[in-house]
Amino acid sequence: MAKRRAVRGATGNRQSGRFGLPEREADGDWLDTRETIDGAPPPLRTTVTVETPRTIITRNSSPDIPFDRSINPYRGCEHGCIYCFARPTHAYHDLSPGLDFETRLFAKPDAPALLREALARPGYACRAIAFGTNTDPYQPIEREWRIMRGCLEVLAETRHPVTITTKSDRITRDIDLLAPMAEQGLASAMISITSLDPAVAMTLEPRAPHPERRLTAVRRLADAGIPVFVSIAPVVPMITDYEIEHILERAAESGAWAASFIPVRLPHEVAPLFRDWLEAHFPDRAGKVMATIRSVRGGDRDNDPQFFSRMQGQGVWADLMRKRFRIAARRYGLDREAPRVRTDLFRPPRGPQGELFD
Repeated sequence: MAKRRAVRGATGNRQSGRFGLPEREADGDWLDTRETIDGAPPPLRTTVTVETPRTIITRNSSPDIPFDRSINPYRGCEHGCIYCFARPTHAYHDLSPGLDFETRLFAKPDAPALLREALARPGYACRAIAFGTNTDPYQPIEREWRIMRGCLEVLAETRHPVTITTKSDRITRDIDLLAPMAEQGLASAMISITSLDPAVAMTLEPRAPHPERRLTAVRRLADAGIPVFVSIAPVVPMITDYEIEHILERAAESGAWAASFIPVRLPHEVAPLFRDWLEAHFPDRAGKVMATIRSVRGGDRDNDPQFFSRMQGQGVWADLMRKRFRIAARRYGLDREAPRVRTDLFRPPRGPQGELFD
């Protein structure tokens, strides 16, 4: 059985071999070598490497995703959510989707300047930019790096629409920017709440804020006039699925506009990492959990990569989740359509030369 490691999600640095990288558990330049008295694995230090991309807006054409562009200020995520579908992207950097993903992070401090440059290009077509689509823009390192804050300042200045998905109450720091934007129909937020049980949340998302802090963030955003949604993402069968109705009830009490859910997805290296996590934290039901996930994903696989069905699931278990969610969402008034964001207010950023002639 894999050893539990305090305040980290993955139990190791497992590699799938897709890129021929070796599995590794320790590396002297990033692992604290002091052993604890009880023989538990030593704590890991988080490191941040500056990344200097040439562009910052990522485009996509996926038919089951409601946006065509996004920005990720960071690579990797210290929240350490064991189910995170973004974990496999770390393998592209010769790093493990396991512990490396949540301890070896990359920051893009040039993101606000690159965003300004992109919005100033002739012919730029304004559509909402999504944040939090890969890794959380409000993860703990945002406190010091403030890259998300810098990007929001550019978007507020140019009246550009934005949508944000996060697990962190740190988003409330930026209400001073988001509230005026929301008043103009330019901003909305989504708070992800997977479980209201602190013990479960601590193992699923070890460095994400407490569920009650997230609900408080929902209330603060709603009170500021910012349309805020709650996402139960993901729903994990036999671990969090029993909470669907309760989460929706609390979301409605906190002022959420609407809600959504996604069954757990386990692409590439996420599946073996998730299995290790189950054996460490829920050995009594690990087999049943994986059998149910395979049922939701077609019956014979851990993940379904197909458009549309990957977000919805299929089969009896998926149908039951959808029915329960829809009934509860209707009961609590969380089945409303998202308000449309405006694109007609956009004005390209002004450069130094433009300001001379104002």
